[in-house]
Order: sequence, then structure tokens, then C-alpha cells
Amino acid sequence: MSDSGREPVGLRERKKAATRKAIAETALELFLAHGYERVSMRQIAEAADVSVSTLFNYFPAGKEALVFDDETDNEAALIAAVTDRPPGRTITEALRMHLTGFVTKPAGPGSRFAEFQAFVQRTPALREYARTMWLRHEEALARAIAAESGRAADDLACAALACFALEAVTFARSRPDPAAALAGACELLDRGWAAVTA
Repeated sequence: MSDSGREPVGLRERKKAATRKAIAETALELFLAHGYERVSMRQIAEAADVSVSTLFNYFPAGKEALVFDDETDNEAALIAAVTDRPPGRTITEALRMHLTGFVTKPAGPGSRFAEFQAFVQRTPALREYARTMWLRHEEALARAIAAESGRAADDLACAALACFALEAVTFARSRPDPAAALAGACELLDRGWAAVTA
């Protein structure tokens, strides 16, 4: 504790982050066990041992935000995939490599990625929320593509590539073989972008 009797800011923030993560994990366990629509915010609060008001302080957007609690770094990572790519790697190649991680993950011990993706796909409210959250990165990605391509910030081709690349993930997640679906979609993007930049 500091001289004022309060916790240092760093410790306070770590505790808040840990509480937020614990609440989100509790919610996901309940959703997977009982179904998204059958679990209330009050039940989540009780299971996480917090008050309902505390739950809403951490997740004011409601139940959907509890499922997608780890989305905050996606935009920075998307932009970095384009701007920090190795020499010789095209923008579309860099995007394909980065986006593949959003539809496939190693099936390590304790991995519940496939179960989570299936849960989202069979829950209409979550499927739409996930798409909306994902597409909010479109403008930032388009600007990064434009900057890396030497084009105007509002270039339509760059905006289209950003839009179609992000939509490719939504498309792939809805298919029986997401990795193959994403690869096929990205092949089309490769060809189209090559034609535009030729």
C-alpha cells in the first residue's frame, strides 16, 4: 500500500483485470453448460461471487461482452500483421497468415476452442455480435493497407480488401472446415489484390 493507504495503481489494475477475467470465465462455463439464453446476469454474478452491480460495472454492454472479453487487442494485431510483415511478403499473404489464427488453433491440452466456436455459431445473438465486433476494425485496417500500398487513405480498393478479409473470417467460421474455407477465400483476395496493384 502507498502512504495514503491505497493500493498502487499497477496492483489495483491487475486485480481489476483478474476479477474481470474470472467473471468472464465463469460466464462462459455457465453458457456452455446450460445454454446462452438460459443463463441470467444474476446467475453469473452469483456464480462469480460478485454483486449484480459489480458485474455491470465490468460488463456494461451485457451478456455478449462476457463471451468476447478478449477482443481488445485484435485491431492492433491486425494492423501489425500488415505494417510489420517481413520484406517480400504481400499484404494479402500477411493477412491470410494472421487471420488463419482466428479460425484454427492448436488443439492443446484443455483447449476448448472448437467447443467455443460451435457455441457461438449455434447462438444467433452471439454470432451477430461477434460479426459486429469483428467488422469494427474495418476502417483502421483499410487505412493501414492504404498506407502500406502508397494509396490514399480513402482508397476504395483498400477499403474493399479490408472488408472482404474480415468477412472471410465470418464466412470460414460458418463452414465445416474453417481452415479450408479461409484458404479459398484468401486465394480469391490474393488474385484480386494482385490485379489491382499490377
